[in-house]
Amino acid sequence: MQGVSKRYGGVHALQDADLEIEAGRIHAVLGENGAGKSTLIKIMAGVVAPDEGSMLLGGKPVAFASPAAANAAGIACIFQELSLIPDLSVADNIAISNPPRRFGLIDRRAQRRMAENALARAGAEDIHPLALVKDLSLSRRQMVEIAKALARKPRILILDEATSALTAADVTKIYAVLKRLRAEGLALLYISHRMHEIAELADDCTVFCNGHSVASFAAGTKTDNEVVELMIGREYNAVFPKRTAHLASDAVPALDVRHLCWTDRLNDISLQLKSGEVIGLGGLDGQGQRELLLALFGVLRATTGEVLVDGRPVAITGPHVAKRKQIGMALIPEDRKTEGLMLPMSVRDNLSFAALGALSRWGIVNAAAERAAVERIMRLLAVRTDGTDQPAGSLSGGNQQKLVIGKWLMMAPRILLLNDPTRGIDVGTKQEIYQLLRKLADAGAAILFYSTDYDELVGCCDRVLVMYDGAIKRELIGVEITERALSNALNIGADAGNAGAPRAASA
Repeated sequence: MQGVSKRYGGVHALQDADLEIEAGRIHAVLGENGAGKSTLIKIMAGVVAPDEGSMLLGGKPVAFASPAAANAAGIACIFQELSLIPDLSVADNIAISNPPRRFGLIDRRAQRRMAENALARAGAEDIHPLALVKDLSLSRRQMVEIAKALARKPRILILDEATSALTAADVTKIYAVLKRLRAEGLALLYISHRMHEIAELADDCTVFCNGHSVASFAAGTKTDNEVVELMIGREYNAVFPKRTAHLASDAVPALDVRHLCWTDRLNDISLQLKSGEVIGLGGLDGQGQRELLLALFGVLRATTGEVLVDGRPVAITGPHVAKRKQIGMALIPEDRKTEGLMLPMSVRDNLSFAALGALSRWGIVNAAAERAAVERIMRLLAVRTDGTDQPAGSLSGGNQQKLVIGKWLMMAPRILLLNDPTRGIDVGTKQEIYQLLRKLADAGAAILFYSTDYDELVGCCDRVLVMYDGAIKRELIGVEITERALSNALNIGADAGNAGAPRAASA
C-alpha cells in the first residue's frame, strides 16, 4: 500500500499511509484507537475505497470494489467485532460466502465437513458445527470467526484484535495456528494492543499515529516504551495512578455480599466492598467472575444469599432496581457493541439513555439539562467525536468504551461493577480509564473490577479476590498483589485439570 488516504467529511482517517507486508511473515500494526488501523484494513479487505494511493498484490496493481473481490484475491479479515449471524449454525456461518453445493442446493454433509476441517485448523475442535452461534460464549464465537476466515484458504490473513475475547487456552492455540500459517507461507497482518503478543508473534512492525504511518521496523529492535511513545505521540509516563491509603477496617461496607449462590456457577460468595476501594476479581477466565457481576446487578434470576448496601438489605430484582438512587449501582458490560451501546443512535442518546429518568419530568426530557450533562461527561472522558449527533457506531473502539462508561457516570453511581472494561482498546485510552477509576474511588465510589490482565489487577486494585470454580479462594491485599502472587494463586484447583496459564499482561 503506497500513499493511501481516506477522508470522512473533513476528517482524515488515513493520510499518505504506506504499508508493506511479506509472505511467510507476521506483520504487526500498532496504534491508538482512531489512529487509522481499522480504515487501513477496511481498504485492504474491500470494505471501503481509498481516496488516494495504490495497492499492489504480488507486485500487480489491485483495487477491490467489494469484500467479495478481496476474498477472491485471497485476502481474509478477522474483525474485532464479530461478523457472525447468531441465529445460524456454526457450519452455516463458516460456509456462508461460498457453501458447497450439489444439484444446485447446499450440500449439508459437505458443509459440515468443511466446518469441521476449518474448526480443527483453528484449534477449536470442541465446537460442534451444528451448534447455534447465539448459544456460544463470546470466546467460542471468536474461534468460529477465525475458523471462518481460514476456511477461505487466504494468502493474506488480517487479524484485528482477534485474541481480545479469547480465554488463555484459546490464545495459546491461536499462537500455534498463526505460527503454522506463517511457516506455510501466508502473509499475516496482526493488529493488537497487547505488547506481549507482538513480542511473541511479530516479525515486523508498523506504527500508526493520527492517520499516518510513522515508523516501520523489525520486531524486537525497539523497547515497549519506545513503541508506545510512537503510538501516542508523546512521552509515556507511569501507566497506573498511585493507590490511596487502605481504608479503616471499621468502615461500613458500601456493598456487603453474603453467601451468594446461583446454579453451579456461583458457590457461597461472600465479600465486602467499601467506599473509596477498588477490588479486583482475578483467577482463570470463566471461573464465575462475570456471573458474579451479573448477579449483583440483578441480571441473573433465582440467586440465593443476601446483599446489603450501606448496611441495609436490598432485593435487586433487575438492573432497573440496581440503578435506583437508593442503591446507585452501575455495570460496565463485557461487550460494548452488543451489551453497552445502541450503535445506530447518536453519542448524545447513548450517553443520556440510562439517566433519562433523572433528566425528565412528566415524561419530557429537559433538553438543556441533557445537553449540559452530556457535555460534562464528554469533557471528563475526553471523548473524541465530530459532535454529539454522530452515531456511536462510527467512533473508534476506545471512544465507544468511553461512552459505555460515561452513560453510567451520568447517574453518579456509588457502586461500579466493571467487566473487563479495557478489552480491545489502546494504551492511551487504557491509561485514561485507570486514572478515571482511581479518581472515582478517591471521590467515594466503590469499584468491583474484573480483568483478564495481570498488570491491571496489580496496578489498579487495593485488594484482589482470586476465584476458582465459582468461589473466592484467596484474597491478596495491597503490597501482596504481585504478578508472582497472582500466578501462584492460579494453581488453585490444578488437580481438577482446569489450571492453565492466564492471559499475560497487555499494554
